[in-house]
Amino acid sequence: MIYDLEKENKEILARYKDLISNTYRTLDEEQNKLIRKAFDIALDAHKDQRRKTGEPYIYHPIEVAKIVANEIGLGATSIACALLHDVIEDSEYTYEDLKKIFGKNIADIVNGLTKISVMNQQNISVQSENYRKLLLTLSEDFRVILIKIADRLHNMRTLESMHPVKQKKIAAETAYIYAPLAHRFGLYNIKSELEDLSLKYNNPDIYNEIVGKLEIAKEGREKYVEEFTKEVSEQLKEEGLNFTIKGRAKAISSIYRKMQKQNVTFEEVFDNYAIRIIYKSDPRNEKFLAWKIYSIVTDLYQSNPSRMRDWISQPRSTGYESLHLTVMGPDKKWIEVQIRSERMDDIAEKGVAAHYKYKEGYRKNSDDQRFENWVSEIREVLEQQQNLSTSELLDNIKLNLYSKEVFVFTPKGEIKILPTGATALDFAFSVHTDLGMKCLGAKINGKLVPISYVLQNGDQIDILSSQNQKPKADWLEFVVTSKAKSKIKNILNSEKNQHTAEGKEILQRKMRHAKLNFNDDEINGLQKFLNLKTSQDLFIGFQNGTFDIGDIKRYSDKKSILSNIFNRFRKSSNKEEYVEKVDSNLDMIVFGKDEEKLNYTFAKCCTVIPGDKIFGFITISDGIKVHNDNCPNAINLRANYDYRVLQAKWVNAESFKNRIKIEIEGLDRMGMINDITAVISNNMNMDMKSMSIASNDGIFTGNINLEVRNKSQLEETFKQLKNINGVSKVKRV
Repeated sequence: MIYDLEKENKEILARYKDLISNTYRTLDEEQNKLIRKAFDIALDAHKDQRRKTGEPYIYHPIEVAKIVANEIGLGATSIACALLHDVIEDSEYTYEDLKKIFGKNIADIVNGLTKISVMNQQNISVQSENYRKLLLTLSEDFRVILIKIADRLHNMRTLESMHPVKQKKIAAETAYIYAPLAHRFGLYNIKSELEDLSLKYNNPDIYNEIVGKLEIAKEGREKYVEEFTKEVSEQLKEEGLNFTIKGRAKAISSIYRKMQKQNVTFEEVFDNYAIRIIYKSDPRNEKFLAWKIYSIVTDLYQSNPSRMRDWISQPRSTGYESLHLTVMGPDKKWIEVQIRSERMDDIAEKGVAAHYKYKEGYRKNSDDQRFENWVSEIREVLEQQQNLSTSELLDNIKLNLYSKEVFVFTPKGEIKILPTGATALDFAFSVHTDLGMKCLGAKINGKLVPISYVLQNGDQIDILSSQNQKPKADWLEFVVTSKAKSKIKNILNSEKNQHTAEGKEILQRKMRHAKLNFNDDEINGLQKFLNLKTSQDLFIGFQNGTFDIGDIKRYSDKKSILSNIFNRFRKSSNKEEYVEKVDSNLDMIVFGKDEEKLNYTFAKCCTVIPGDKIFGFITISDGIKVHNDNCPNAINLRANYDYRVLQAKWVNAESFKNRIKIEIEGLDRMGMINDITAVISNNMNMDMKSMSIASNDGIFTGNINLEVRNKSQLEETFKQLKNINGVSKVKRV
């Protein structure tokens, strides 16, 4: 292919100028020189490289640097590192070279980014090992994670050029790892975009359906915002306030989550867009003006008290501040209204980076302290749980990423923020480890309660302790914070850890004799093969003699059968080496690029019918399991075990029947059941296995189990059922 190099060079320079002129922070001459030097090195390093789209590779680091500079809002050092983030990995430049040119700080950050990228290229076991690597960088420099988030965001924005299988793998990892991290760093816009783009590639049908419906509703939404703005603006102007009002649709992924959580259709999600009132204020009057605007809005429109959220009096641990209320708007529909100052909006947009801009005058250092507290907790968890497998560590860390929060008070009136569901014992551990270890009970607002008491907003807590108290195993059943869990486990498992270490050595020797690698993948596989909950149970089993070399041999024999499938789709050139006898009733699905017929069963975690988008997953003990693309476990499987995921395709869908469950709801009347059964049995000629209908105060709800031949038959059935007089909702469970 012939490229117009002169045109490309002009475009590269234009993109660089755009980067420099659109930074969140003001840059001085020295900082601009640093960025220019980084740009020149990156340009030289990538001069002969191109992306899959055919574009010059340098476009990518420039775009990542733009995200870092403007959307995340970091300074010159981070912008330079973003420009250099692929230099060590993809060019002749070394860590020592960058250290000589830019100094140790920048070289270390770029090296940290390189380590994470290299892990993506290696055929290591679980991708969640990436997560461990990311989190470990918190103890060094959290800018590594922020730049990596920017890198992932640009990759997701340009994912269309990748192969569909690769798209799903990257999208799953994004939803599993990077979106939660962006959320935790307060980057709500980036978090939403990552989730939306992940949904676009993981579930394109759902994504496109919601996008289409939002587009249809766009004109009505704009008129609504215009009417709301006109009414509210008049009142706000009378009070002399300086403000702007914006209307926006909720994130596509957010709408989809509500549809799933509330078990409703798009049309039934009543607050799929929001209005934001952003006002100017000095530090002194910031809170006062927020509540003043709240008063004006609620005077004009009826509010829903149960949906009121005050994150101004008590910000989230990420520093997020805003008043959220839901009101009955001009068209008599509920809508969310967010009230925040320009500073609050800035922090909501930029997250942790914005805290440093507003250190002086606004809650001095308090927001930074919240973030530092979180970072400290993550570090502590990492240090305390070195013996855990990656998946176990991942579960503990993710406990505190998306959790909602409750705020409580110490006896001296200091505020503590804990995850919703936290108990008095969690509070004790958050104050001090020793206090948690010796906790007997607590006084909540002066009343004696057990340590399992679940904290409520506004509780004032006084912990009662005793030198004779020791942690008990049942404590783990009601604590929710990772700090409390890890501390309790450490005490309870001190002796167990010794046995674990001994068992680990024994297992390592036995696996070496059996010619098996001692790594996360094999350990996880052996653990599942022996039906054990944790890898620690596995190690102790070998330490106390419950398991021996015979168990490893059985696992190895089983694995060798499955490895034929695995190797076949990765590197086997002789297809005749792997030919299975396949029953005629198993020929509806084929696997891999060569569309081979393989034995399989359907996963129990989701329902699959012909016409659904599907994939195969190679399990250790049960062969190939077929999952629906919309399976609740699909993202985790693709993110952690992508190398076991097989492409799958329907061949003979018409010969297959599958039982599914549907829910139906509406206004009850005489003959309703007859009309429903007529559609199913007569019109659609479907086999109805069971049906239960209940009526209460004129409203009926029903559950029907059907044998369905294919997706088109199901869709036509839904269409006809919805046309029945009185039926308001029909959906597949």
